[in-house]
Amino acid sequence: MQNSKLSAVNFLALLALSFIFSLSVRYIWINQFKDVESFKWNNELMINTNDGYAYAEGARDMLQGFHQENDLSYADSSLSTTTAFLAKIVPISFETLLLWMPAIFGSFLVIPLMLIARSLNQDYMGFVAALLGSIAWSYYNRTMIGYYDTDMLVIVLPTFLLWSLIFNVAEQKNRYLPLIPLFLMLNSWWYGQSYSLNMAMIGIVFIYAMVFERKNLFFHKMLIFMLLAIAGIFLWLKIILMAALFLAFHFKKELFNSKIIFYILVGVSLLVLATGGFTPILAQIKGYVFREAYASDIYETMKLNYFAVNQTVREAGQIPFETFANRISGHTVTFLLSVIGYVLLSLRYRVMWLALPMVGLGFLALKGGLRFTVYAVPPMALGASYLLFFMASKFETFVFNDTTLRNVKIAFISLGTVAILYPNVKHAQEYKVPTVFNQEEVKVLDALGKKAGREDYVVSWWDYGYPIRYYADVKTLLDGGKHIGKVNFPVSFVLLNDQISAANMARLDVEYTEKSYKDLFDSNLIQEMKDYNFTDVEDLLVSMQSTNFALPQKTRDVFLYLPNRMMSILPTVDLFSNLDLKTGAQKARPLFYTTNNFKDAGDKILLGGGIELFKSGGKLKIGAQTIPLHEFVVTQYNQQGKLEIKRQVMNAESQYSVIFMKNYNQFLVLDKRLENSTYIKLFVLEEYDSSLYEPVILTPLAKVYKLKK
Repeated sequence: MQNSKLSAVNFLALLALSFIFSLSVRYIWINQFKDVESFKWNNELMINTNDGYAYAEGARDMLQGFHQENDLSYADSSLSTTTAFLAKIVPISFETLLLWMPAIFGSFLVIPLMLIARSLNQDYMGFVAALLGSIAWSYYNRTMIGYYDTDMLVIVLPTFLLWSLIFNVAEQKNRYLPLIPLFLMLNSWWYGQSYSLNMAMIGIVFIYAMVFERKNLFFHKMLIFMLLAIAGIFLWLKIILMAALFLAFHFKKELFNSKIIFYILVGVSLLVLATGGFTPILAQIKGYVFREAYASDIYETMKLNYFAVNQTVREAGQIPFETFANRISGHTVTFLLSVIGYVLLSLRYRVMWLALPMVGLGFLALKGGLRFTVYAVPPMALGASYLLFFMASKFETFVFNDTTLRNVKIAFISLGTVAILYPNVKHAQEYKVPTVFNQEEVKVLDALGKKAGREDYVVSWWDYGYPIRYYADVKTLLDGGKHIGKVNFPVSFVLLNDQISAANMARLDVEYTEKSYKDLFDSNLIQEMKDYNFTDVEDLLVSMQSTNFALPQKTRDVFLYLPNRMMSILPTVDLFSNLDLKTGAQKARPLFYTTNNFKDAGDKILLGGGIELFKSGGKLKIGAQTIPLHEFVVTQYNQQGKLEIKRQVMNAESQYSVIFMKNYNQFLVLDKRLENSTYIKLFVLEEYDSSLYEPVILTPLAKVYKLKK
């Protein structure tokens, strides 16, 4: 296969073309929703990822120059810092900046992909790889317009690191060594969880050196700089040490024989070990090998068994092979060809084995969940592209006319490129992701921000934590980064228990959350048991049913944010508090079914899921079982926007009811426990205990109540 290294001008032209292509595909989302007013705020489309609001809040706080103590703001995080900096220098609105950053930064992937190919003298191959890699299914999903998250550079920076390694191996000149620690440190700064990948990249360089270049001192230098980059020392000290070594290596080459460089490598390795560079690995070993001594205090030794969050997170589960392949390459056939191409590419250019950590992490998705697939996109894109050019080169064996051969190759590569791009472009057209909130919901939060203080808390499920903080500028108990079982339990308890218990728990958890920042206790519930002299957690929870429950002194207001969109996840929310905390065993699952898809069948209404509601007789059929109804409730907003309730009691002894939310065209089938829960009573029925709650904002999409206690 002939080399194809272009002039700098032509290379830059292809680079620009691939970047424009990447942005153009991402513009599909804008074109789909640009006229949807409900997706806009401040005259701009809103973002479409929950976590993005954490970084948006952090950037906003940095621009304001302050934020509240213990408000969980992401101020000073890498993405927030970058956003705040750009907001000061680019002449666009803050909302437009958030919207477009992921598409622009994500499209930067074309640069390292084409640079890697250029290091192999294969510019055209790099161009095709850039086209595919920049829009590959999973990569597009996580860098599309509006997907404002750290994902916009999570793959770009490791791919730049891979290029810096390949480029240094190809050139083997001291002047290029600083590129490696630069991208290694940028990767660590941008995404703290990149530690494992960074270590794997160091490991693959070591293995590569041992297998192919054992006597090559340049690889020892590469390892020295990589290890210095992860050492747990001050940044300024890293820079000084690396600068000193760089100058010494570059200008005093004669002083550094194999023995001296080996001693430096050992010394740097010991520095990394001594400064905690290997701490994450050692911590895992310690967790499995060693056990902490038991404390004597009953509360300190107490263990409560919560529901594990990862049981509800789709990204953490196993995925089918077809989904795995599609997310990496757009199609199963393309993926299989990409694997073949990557192997051939690595056999032709053994330096490509340095991409194995990214390949391995991407393939981990088969067991670890779909979020990892994106790491395999760059090397597989290079593999697919290489295979196209490799196959095209085979035409030389039977096409002898140069002009014909050239035309055949161009036609084959062009058609092949279209074939591998098509399923990915089609996916982008079909991937119609809505904004996180719609305009009416944001209006509620904006109004809430004008009624609540920055030290006040808003209690809601973790899905809505970041947007609540961004739009209302308040504190929350849960968010996308703080939602382990012990903090989920109290909020789930508030939402799905009776109003008295909910009010007591909400006040208690808010005050103890604030107290925990000062007193540094690990579990609110266990500390509450200790302070209230309970040794059984169930006794504490039962005591909250009393209006005479002794609450701590009120230090701030507490609001409940109850959105309609929570209805669909109510059974999941219930999992976190409907369990025995002493054993972790789930209690009886509630009956809860909601549907907008039903059919009138004359004497009954078919609700779907094997559930039928009889129009007369007050009965409900679930599968083969027919049960009496406690009551049938109809909710409807009148012309003044007030909610009206009509009840028809059927059987006072029954535990099951049906609610028809007429304006929503939605049926709810639920048991008495959920019907009496705080969420259903306050959101669906607006039947609140006026001694405990004060309505603040009541709209069909979201309702806010203020705690009086």
